[in-house]
Formats: sequence, C-alpha cells, structure tokens
Amino acid sequence: MIQQPALFISHGAPDLAIRDEAASRFLRDLGRHLERPDAIVVASAHDEARGVVVRAPARFRTWHDFGNFDRRLFEMRYEPEGAADVADEAFRLLSEAGLSPARSEAPQLDHGAWVPLSLIFPDADIPLVTVSIDPRRRTEWHDAVGRALAPLRERNVLVVGSGSISHNLREVFAGRSQDRQWVDAFTSWLADRAEAGDRDALLRVMNDAPEALRNHPTDEHLLPFFVALGAGEGKPGRRLHHSYTYNILAMDAYAFGTVPEPVPE
Repeated sequence: MIQQPALFISHGAPDLAIRDEAASRFLRDLGRHLERPDAIVVASAHDEARGVVVRAPARFRTWHDFGNFDRRLFEMRYEPEGAADVADEAFRLLSEAGLSPARSEAPQLDHGAWVPLSLIFPDADIPLVTVSIDPRRRTEWHDAVGRALAPLRERNVLVVGSGSISHNLREVFAGRSQDRQWVDAFTSWLADRAEAGDRDALLRVMNDAPEALRNHPTDEHLLPFFVALGAGEGKPGRRLHHSYTYNILAMDAYAFGTVPEPVPE
C-alpha cells in the first residue's frame, strides 16, 4: 500500500488558478511527482467551523467565494465526488482522539481547496473529503486533528492543509511594502524548524517566530500548516517550494512524513 505524504500548500489568491508564476508551475509539476492517491482529505483556511466538521457530499460544488477577479475564474468548475468511506474513517479517528467531530453534507468547495487541487490534479477525478479548521483553537488543537488523520496516509489518502505561509493582505492592498525581509525572516524560521523536526518550536510560532504578527495579523491561514504537521506525525518536514506572489505573499509548500521523489523544483 502506498503511504502518501501530508502536504501544506500556500494557495495564494484565487487567480493562482490561471496565472503563470512560480507557485502555479510548482503545483502543476507536483501532481506529476505524487503517487496517485485513492482519496484526498483537505483542510482549507476558508473552511471555518466551531470544532472540526467532516464533509463528503455525493459531489462537491465549486464555490466562487471571492469577487473582483478575472471573469474566467467564475467559469471554472472543480467538482470531485465525495469520498464517503474515507469520511466515515476520518470521523471515527477524530472521535477516538476525543475531538468531537460533526458531519455535514454541504457541497460548497471553497477556493482554498479547489484552486490548488485544480493545478495538482486537474481532472477532478479523485474523491475528496474536507475537514474544517477552527480559528478559535490553538495550534496544538490543529496538530491533534492532523495526528488523528495520520493513519489515513497508510491507506493511500493524501492529507493536504491549504493556507498561506504569510498572509498580510493589508500590506498587499496598500502597496506599501516592497521590502520583504520581514517575510523572509518569518518563513526562514519556519523552514529551519520544520526541517529540524522541532515540533514544539513550531507550535509556539505566533509567540516565538520573528515578525509573526506582521505576517499573520490573524492566524487562520497558518492553521492548516499544523494539520499537515500533525498528519506527518511530528516528523521533520521538507520545504518543497518557496516563491512570492503579489511581491510579499510567500507561497511556500511543505511535505511531512514522506517526501515526493524526485522533489519538484
């Protein structure tokens, strides 16, 4: 049986789906380096709930949860089937971990999920399960969600956390910052500690990392990183990609547990 990695992907803005830039090229290439999974479990920064909610409707429906972007994006559809059997197993694992999950059949698939998946697996033919994040909860709780889901990787299920390794949209919209040393300081700190397997330091990121609050005025886009970290069972991670979109939004991607070979550039 194939053991899948746990991935963290920075999904950027919705137009990543149609832009030709380093991050979109990386994601297209990544799909060619991964063993084809039987199912995908994704935790998106845009799928928020109280606690953890597991969803696997008969078929997901593309949710264009944004405005003021290229009209081509609103014509795009990414609508895989729900993986009901994997959702059942995820619910059981989360319950056994004491995380009191809930179920929902809501079909909406937000751009944090469908944009990166449309680049990695463009045919939308791999069944999907979504699990929510809870911005009211700490990094440790999201790590626990990932740890509960880790056994799915042994069943050829790909676990993906989709967020942004840096996410200060106020700086982007204001166009104030051409200097991104403050982003580099934060992302380099994360990469060093992920690759050293320093889980305790990573869980304290918002207190200990340089420029943490400037990179994440709110941390919902970083929380999926900890789902991936937990699903990798706390093992050292590897940064697979580092680039920027809109000058100061870092687009880093990580693999935990196992690493795709060969590693895409």
